[in-house]
Amino acid sequence: MATSAMKAPKGAIHEALKAVKIAVVGTGNVGSSTAYGLLLGGLAAEIVLVDINKPRAEGEAMDLSHASPFSHATRVRAGGYQDCAGASVVVIAAGINQKPGQSRMDLVHANVAIFKTIIPEIVRYAPDTILLVATNPVDILTYVTWKLSGFPTHRVIGSGTALDTARFRFEIGRYYGVNPESVHADIIGEHGDTELPVWSLSSISGMHLPDYCRHAGIQYDQKALTTCFTNTKNAAYEIIKRKGWTNYGVATALTRIVETILRDEDTLLPVSMVGKFAGVEGVALSVPCKVTRLGVFHTFTLKLSPEEESELRMSAESLKLVLKQVEPHLTQGLGL
Repeated sequence: MATSAMKAPKGAIHEALKAVKIAVVGTGNVGSSTAYGLLLGGLAAEIVLVDINKPRAEGEAMDLSHASPFSHATRVRAGGYQDCAGASVVVIAAGINQKPGQSRMDLVHANVAIFKTIIPEIVRYAPDTILLVATNPVDILTYVTWKLSGFPTHRVIGSGTALDTARFRFEIGRYYGVNPESVHADIIGEHGDTELPVWSLSSISGMHLPDYCRHAGIQYDQKALTTCFTNTKNAAYEIIKRKGWTNYGVATALTRIVETILRDEDTLLPVSMVGKFAGVEGVALSVPCKVTRLGVFHTFTLKLSPEEESELRMSAESLKLVLKQVEPHLTQGLGL
């Protein structure tokens, strides 16, 4: 865990960003949108795009470079794995995308095979970086990335339920007619079908939802709130059904996670990391974790209701079952 002696002075962080390199591996819709968010945020001096389709990476780099005069003096270029060297963060968005009618878990075997080729190459050239995984199923691939990289758990982060939590707060805010920034409500567990809302700790401006309703003269309607969660859980399916993919929401979540790391914010975010959750050890899933310049740290345990604790355990156990199928394949062909 980070200590004050290990942290850079906050006043020095802005200057430090001028020397930062970020690599994005995979320049499809999510990777390119993330690079765009990083550019607009002025979070790096250099952004390197890596893709097996080199012309695609070159085209995205050219297009993004033409946006830099309107935003920040960031160098954007295409490169290979060797160009990940010196990157503070490597965002991994490579892999097969979810198609209409598919669950995230349908992508497991194809994307594990892809990660077996790319993770060792990234680690070879960037042994000190922080790895940020976006590819689905993100919790499984966060674990796979940790296993293949040999990194400590705090340097492997999955985007997890950061986006689900944003969607959840948007839905609750829309229902109550308040700005989502005033809503504090988390989605935890798997980024997928077994995720769960933490109703017992959800609040608006510090008031639990039933208390808020009472003070605002609004009837508390759990059925309507359950619809908010259903809309959250099904959001990706609905978006993919209409446009074929999701990109802006997850790219913004990834940009926010990178910003939190580079600015050493100590922000609590629901991101995926490897650990022990609800008594289930050796899985990656999301609970609020502290994100710092050193990586991600599980610094406290949520006080969940018995029902929520049980649901979190079920989510962890469902991921563990998938990992039991994946684990035997991780060392094949790697000389490990």
